[in-house]
Amino acid sequence: MKKKKHLLYKLFPSYLLITLVSVLAVSWYALSFTRQFFLERTQADLEVSGRLLQEQVVRLLSPLDEKAVDLLCKDAAGQTDTRVTVVLPDGRVVGDSEEAPANMDNHRDRNEIREAYRGKIGMSIRHSDTISQNMMYVALPLYTDQQLTGVLRMSLAVTAIDDRIGTIRWRIAYGGLLVALLASGVSWLVSRRITQPLEKMRSGARQFADGDLFHRLPLSDIREFSGLAETMNQMAEQLQQRIDEINSQRSKTQAVLSSMREGVIATDLEQRVININPTAAIMFGVPMASAHGRSILEIVRNHAFQELMDRSLSSGESLESDIVYHQKGEQIFNVHCTPLLDALQKRMGGLVVISDVTQLRRMENMRRDFAASVSHEIKTPLTAIKGFVETLCTGEGDDREETRRFLAIIDKHVNRLTTIIDDLMQLSRIESDLEVQQIGLACCRIEDVLNTAVGLCKEKSKKKGIDVKLACEAGLGGRFDATLLEQAAVNLLDNAIKYSPAKSTTQIEALTVDDEIQIRFKDQGMGIAKKHLPRLFERFYRVDKARSRKLGGTGLGLAIVKHIAQAHGGNVTVESELGKGSTFTLRLPVKQQA
Repeated sequence: MKKKKHLLYKLFPSYLLITLVSVLAVSWYALSFTRQFFLERTQADLEVSGRLLQEQVVRLLSPLDEKAVDLLCKDAAGQTDTRVTVVLPDGRVVGDSEEAPANMDNHRDRNEIREAYRGKIGMSIRHSDTISQNMMYVALPLYTDQQLTGVLRMSLAVTAIDDRIGTIRWRIAYGGLLVALLASGVSWLVSRRITQPLEKMRSGARQFADGDLFHRLPLSDIREFSGLAETMNQMAEQLQQRIDEINSQRSKTQAVLSSMREGVIATDLEQRVININPTAAIMFGVPMASAHGRSILEIVRNHAFQELMDRSLSSGESLESDIVYHQKGEQIFNVHCTPLLDALQKRMGGLVVISDVTQLRRMENMRRDFAASVSHEIKTPLTAIKGFVETLCTGEGDDREETRRFLAIIDKHVNRLTTIIDDLMQLSRIESDLEVQQIGLACCRIEDVLNTAVGLCKEKSKKKGIDVKLACEAGLGGRFDATLLEQAAVNLLDNAIKYSPAKSTTQIEALTVDDEIQIRFKDQGMGIAKKHLPRLFERFYRVDKARSRKLGGTGLGLAIVKHIAQAHGGNVTVESELGKGSTFTLRLPVKQQA
């Protein structure tokens, strides 16, 4: 389709083109006339200069005095740009203001010289090889007693004329540009005056099209334009009344959809989006403006969602299912598809309601895992206690030594239950304090905290012959809860001792790195496989469950460390490789320093 142009841009260029063509034509004529004028004026000046000089030259030609002629030429030229040359009838140069005559070619074949030989004033413009410039030559015949005795040639570089004309050319160009600008302004004003009424009508109609139906077109003093404006104003008033009714209903619907935490998408029978609420747009990372009219499968790229949508639209039934959606990580959406009906109860598409149940499902899984883990951890010692208590109650264990052994086992399992409950209660307290931000921050030295932790674990390390080495940066300290920090250090050190071979070394290093305090616990144990590292700080998670229980672990120590670190605005990380030991790093922000 041919691109349409504004009327203004048809009128204005026409006026402007006529003006520019006129200015260019006048400028070209003026420049041509000026150049011709200067050339004629220069020719006349050279001719006058030659006539003033010819009597002196004639006296030196009869009899011929070449040196005097040459000297006269050089003196006559002086400091001017005019070149003076004297040529004999045979074409030999006997005098020149620029060159030695002996070095110059025979000038008999020069156009102006040939004209002078015929008794006329010769003139030509050509390039001079002698001085490498374009020159104007004017040759005058010299007579002695009616006899041609030579030719006096006056010449001037045309570049001088061109320089003068160049100055005039720029003045004409500036004047033409000024005229063109003035003409452009006048052309623009005239064009605007013609198109302004139409422009106002178009602008008003555009406002109507953009939805501003309260705008009213001004009435022109032209009957046709005035009638059209009145008709369009009436149309806008009627449209506004109808649109107000529709907008009222739409606003209510949009308010409901926008307020919903669930995503809502309405489609036609071909699964093209006819409406989408902000929640759904955010869920699937698509701008609302670009979603309308697109296939819903372009927006929600998920096979399970597509199958659910197809089954609902084909069967006309309401279907519900959870789908796993991968965009910003893994998300779980509960999708409810139902047919979309019009006022006549005729199916016109589908309605999809999406709820983000990712956190809910994760919490459910965590609750199930936690309940299962707690039940398992408590059930094991309780089963053992129950078995030994039943044995004691039946009276079969009459041997006092056997009874003591049973009671010792019962005591061991009771202590294990107590430890698990204590850890759970401590974990609960840390989480509660973290929620209300009530941990007791006070100035403390990291070295004192670590020395206390080493002292508490000294007996265990001695039993296994493990050498605990502590290296702490001088003056390292800050505002921390010393009790919680000590508990975290004890848990990490106890772990290092527990899983390290006998007679090995465990290193504790505390230092400042960039904007944080790092406390590293490095052991020489068996190490941890990479697949276990992401879940290592979960409650009751064990790499080797049998070995952990044998060593007396509850599975809550590292979870407690993680929450203590988070309570201080930091975190805990682990680096480990099978067969090469592990390094647990407690990271605390430097901003907590005193």
